[in-house]
Amino acid sequence: MSLTDNTHRRERVNSRIVLWSLTSALAGFLFGFDTVVISGAEQKIQSLWSLSPGVHGMAMASTLYGTVVGSLFGGWPTDRFGRKRTLLAIGVLYIISAIWSAMALDVHSFILARLLGGFGIGLSTVAAPLYISEISPPRYRGLLAGTFQFNIVFGIVVAYISNSMLAGIGEHDWRWMLGVAALPSILYALLCLLIPESPRWLLSKKHDRPAGLAVLRLIHPESSPKEIDGVANEIVAAAPSRGGQKRFWRKSLRTPILLAFLVAFFNQLSGINAVLYFAPRIFTMAGLSEHAALLQSVGIGVVLLIFTSIGLWLIDRLGRRMLLIVGSYGYIASLGLISWAFFTGQFYLIPLGLFSFIAAHAIGQGTVIWVLISEVFPTEHRAEGQALGSSTHWVFAALITSFFPLTASLVHPGYIFLFFTGMMVLQFIWVKSFVIETKGVPLEQMQQHLAR
Repeated sequence: MSLTDNTHRRERVNSRIVLWSLTSALAGFLFGFDTVVISGAEQKIQSLWSLSPGVHGMAMASTLYGTVVGSLFGGWPTDRFGRKRTLLAIGVLYIISAIWSAMALDVHSFILARLLGGFGIGLSTVAAPLYISEISPPRYRGLLAGTFQFNIVFGIVVAYISNSMLAGIGEHDWRWMLGVAALPSILYALLCLLIPESPRWLLSKKHDRPAGLAVLRLIHPESSPKEIDGVANEIVAAAPSRGGQKRFWRKSLRTPILLAFLVAFFNQLSGINAVLYFAPRIFTMAGLSEHAALLQSVGIGVVLLIFTSIGLWLIDRLGRRMLLIVGSYGYIASLGLISWAFFTGQFYLIPLGLFSFIAAHAIGQGTVIWVLISEVFPTEHRAEGQALGSSTHWVFAALITSFFPLTASLVHPGYIFLFFTGMMVLQFIWVKSFVIETKGVPLEQMQQHLAR
């Protein structure tokens, strides 16, 4: 049986898959909330502990350094213990980090707490998109895997709103901003107890055919037992035999490796994390008051949410490649506008440029990155491939976030955004020349195509 036969062409998304996907994608909500909530507290933390620009940058990027470690090694627990157990562990890490960050008494304790949360974020960017892609029907895989990004954005919006509501409630309002993340973390961990294991992991990694067939029957309730057996056989056939797994760094995986690395590299060289982490500071640089800057930051979150929703609606219609092209045009125009506004002193254009930049990111790279990385690797190396893409993303995110405060204090902001514009020109050339379309292609069939 082929995964492209009539059974799979008529496949519909049942409510179970939607529920499991949304549960897994809640890791993205915690990811978005945790990474951006610091934007409302960062200036107060710098003042409270009298941090130099360099130390302040390290403190703000501590989550990202934990994320680098979590994403680098996230493939191992995801393959060794399974997707479900890894997702549950992520929830526990988030709970501990949120409470610890809120109670930190000095910058060193704060950094350790944020490192732990970052480790959970790194794991989530490996395990969650991978899990969703492995349980999703091909024709809806982009939409369902994209819910991870939607939840990241939703978490960002909620973090910005939460910060604006909690700002000014007292001397230690920043502690409440960070500690409130424990509540959704507890809910997520409880929901993870209700999802099943990935059938592809059960069949190809654990070699537990009865358990794998049981989950496949839940995923494909309209298919006959013979068709379910055929799906299982195709998954097993695409996986290596016990002890026969090939090495990851080999010529036949060159294309997916380059795709995963470069989509993550260009994602961060757009400057997205610098904008999200330091949005209030950038608005202040443009002449806005502190309160107005916080409100403008909420606007960034709303724009992210709206255009991510549009991207999710388009990703299985226009495809991944077309969204990257559209996003590249938007990146170049908006970043170029911001750079010009800083050079010429036309600061009133900076909010427009930033909102346009966020829209371009949301509909392009933001929607595509985690979907594309989760699709292009074979089952035997999907966790390793996801770890490669995720770690590349977070290494550059950490570097940019660490050095942005120092760079902004030494270099005219127009040059910073001009650099980001140039990188997005390179992204456009790469997408047009090398990126392939993965829309609607079953995972096992894509494995054969990319190997060729």
